[in-house]
Amino acid sequence: MITTSTGEKLPGYAIYNLYMNEDDDTKSHLAQDYPVDFFAAAYELKAGISIPTAKLQQRILDVITSSHYQSLHNEQYSTLSNPFNLAFQNCTEFVLDVINAAIYQSFDRKQLKANSAAYFEPQPIEISRLKLRLGAMLMDELSLTDHRGKVKTATYGSISRYLKKYNLLEYQQVVTATELAAKPITPLNSI
Repeated sequence: MITTSTGEKLPGYAIYNLYMNEDDDTKSHLAQDYPVDFFAAAYELKAGISIPTAKLQQRILDVITSSHYQSLHNEQYSTLSNPFNLAFQNCTEFVLDVINAAIYQSFDRKQLKANSAAYFEPQPIEISRLKLRLGAMLMDELSLTDHRGKVKTATYGSISRYLKKYNLLEYQQVVTATELAAKPITPLNSI
């Protein structure tokens, strides 16, 4: 249930996310919005759904409602931020940081990054280094200064694999608007 600013309770889900600032692509902010807002600017209506175990869900809620939640945010934004250091952050890295804060019950960002480096396998970016450098020259929101060697970042897929590897994933599915219109969401039997 969603509680509106007037106290009314409505069915639905709130999304807690990090967004790039509209007036400065190199900075980000935290926001709470709803699926209609989240998908409003989407190029393709496609969503990955990963539901952690009940115990991890409760811990994530504890993190989000904590007075320390904001401390997990780094306003220095890069589209391909390195999830193993504190230089930049993007929305999926923020999700990883929230999940790890819940798993390790800690808000120590340096320790959370060390734990990510030890256990999390980021997604390698399969684009030539030359194209990435050119992109970084042309796009303010893309920095490669936090990467050494192969560029890797946190993605929906890499976070889902991480949760699955450590038995922290209850349910996972990728859905599109077309699929939702044709049939309801059903759990994957393989998970």
